[in-house]
Amino acid sequence: MSSNTPRRPVRDLRFFLTVPHACSYLPGREATTLFLDPQESPVPGVYDSLALLGFRRSGRHLYRPHCEGCNACRSVRIPVGQFAANRTQRKIWRRNADISVRVVPAHFASSHYSLYANYIQQRHADGDMYPPSREQYRTFLTLDEPYAHLMEMYLDDELVGVAAFDQLEHGLSAIYTFFAVSEALDKRSLGTFAILQLIELSREKALPHLYLGYWIEECRKMRYKQAFAPLEILDGRHWRPLIR
Repeated sequence: MSSNTPRRPVRDLRFFLTVPHACSYLPGREATTLFLDPQESPVPGVYDSLALLGFRRSGRHLYRPHCEGCNACRSVRIPVGQFAANRTQRKIWRRNADISVRVVPAHFASSHYSLYANYIQQRHADGDMYPPSREQYRTFLTLDEPYAHLMEMYLDDELVGVAAFDQLEHGLSAIYTFFAVSEALDKRSLGTFAILQLIELSREKALPHLYLGYWIEECRKMRYKQAFAPLEILDGRHWRPLIR
């Protein structure tokens, strides 16, 4: 995205709140989500500004948590210029040296969907995205916008992983990663490898940050994000180092 993209002031945009619903991350809690007006497509400029305020993209929607009395969901990002892989991450990088990657537009492909459907069935059969469907996949991860991309991961010409991400003017935003599930491939830690690849891609593009979405300290499934240090956290309208 160009820094010359015209911007609409955030105060001129319309937003809507969902009705309270069961929280996907913390059992026994209710959540409310703030959405950009669906009539406002996530165009450059608007998207760039809202991402700095903690908004994420799902399909054509920009959203962020807006729960009364709870701020457990915290936006986090990696300042890629300061990132140094730890010992475990260096091992994962070397272990996957035989994997090739290719960046393509975020368009529908049957091979992507088959991998996604198997991943949801194997890893997230207890989650909100089960059972998977082609329409659900299209709505979630495909978008005909120049900033929306998919990073394909291949092992011996076989597709083993896909990472959806967006390119903003101030960084890359990791949307979702899915991959083949097997005993042999599980040892490769493809989710971590995908993040390491996006960090490298951010550096190649001279982009200062990789946005990882939301982090909840109490949520076990999100603890992997803490391993990518240093990490910055959105505190109100300001980003600051996460100190733990």
